[in-house]
Amino acid sequence: MPLAIYVLSLAIFCMTTSEFMVAGMMNTLAGEFGVSVSQVGYLITAFSAGMVVGGPLLTAALLNMPRKKAFIMLTGLFLVGQLLGAIAGSYEVMMASRIIAGVASSAAFGVSISISASLVEENQRGRAVSIIFGGLMIATVLGTPAATWVADAYGWRFSFWAVAILVLLSGVTALRLIPVLSRPEPTSLRHEMKSFRNRKLWAAYLTSFLIIGAAFAAFSYFAPIFTELTGFSTSAVPLLFVVYGAATVVGNLITGRLADRYTMLILTIGLVLLTFGLLIFAIGVHTAAVVIPAVIIIGLAGVPMNPPMVARVIRTGGSGLMVNTVHTAIVTFGVVVGSSVGGLAISAGYGLVAPIWVGVVLALVGVISLLPYMRGIFKVKVVDMDIKH
Repeated sequence: MPLAIYVLSLAIFCMTTSEFMVAGMMNTLAGEFGVSVSQVGYLITAFSAGMVVGGPLLTAALLNMPRKKAFIMLTGLFLVGQLLGAIAGSYEVMMASRIIAGVASSAAFGVSISISASLVEENQRGRAVSIIFGGLMIATVLGTPAATWVADAYGWRFSFWAVAILVLLSGVTALRLIPVLSRPEPTSLRHEMKSFRNRKLWAAYLTSFLIIGAAFAAFSYFAPIFTELTGFSTSAVPLLFVVYGAATVVGNLITGRLADRYTMLILTIGLVLLTFGLLIFAIGVHTAAVVIPAVIIIGLAGVPMNPPMVARVIRTGGSGLMVNTVHTAIVTFGVVVGSSVGGLAISAGYGLVAPIWVGVVLALVGVISLLPYMRGIFKVKVVDMDIKH
């Protein structure tokens, strides 16, 4: 696999760490800027909103720019947002920095996938995507906890500076290792939008949205569920997150190797496992012996579905920038919707177990969304179920 793929993965690691690091500094940032903890939570929402709304808009402006140049520019824009956060003297400046970083991050995801599709053969695209998304997995397992630890030990600004330095390193390395790719064929936004007339592309987007929504409906409330329902001690929670994170890394390695050849089969098995894992989690939430294997199953079959999800989207709608950036935006929207609906269910008085049931419902709908495509799914030979009409 070309080294450039790993450079792209490093950039995604930095951007994902930056996205979630605020969650570990909520009390500190609330005290720093004189705002409530819930207002600090809006900083995370702003980052996600930047990804969902701003990313596709920025990508529309980059359609005819060489992919390497676009990636370097986006890395630079993200660096500006990260540095602005590091020196922020007010809540408003920090909010602006999160929006800038979110917009750049979404577009960078799309450009990275497009570059990876150009650097490897078609039958290696799923594996290349799994390496890029490996940066995302490692960021949740190591990056975010490390940023929280550094913030506690040396101050929150130090964490922001550390991520900024890593982003700068990934940009400089990308300049050297990403080859000069042929300039993309001149296109227009109207031409790119034709891809979205394909109903099977929207079906692929819907499944991706449901998988990620289901996984994050439960994941977002793991900590209080572990301590208040299952009875784990507070000190055991980080270890449980490590177990979950390790499962996502292993799952990503497996799906990355199989995504190209068995795209729909992997998605189907993954969704059925995810539904099962969430179901036993909800039913056995008060029993540690049930919760631990359930968390492992959710880790194996939730977020690691990204490689087959991307492989399906590329096979259906092509590797164009808009197609992949909109996919990133929809996946991010799944995170927002899953965690928000889970929170609303708790606020409505249904208890901490409610988000898990929200995940079960979303995963079940995800299985149903695949039913029209299950015919011939068990054929060993690669079967392109989503070829455009």
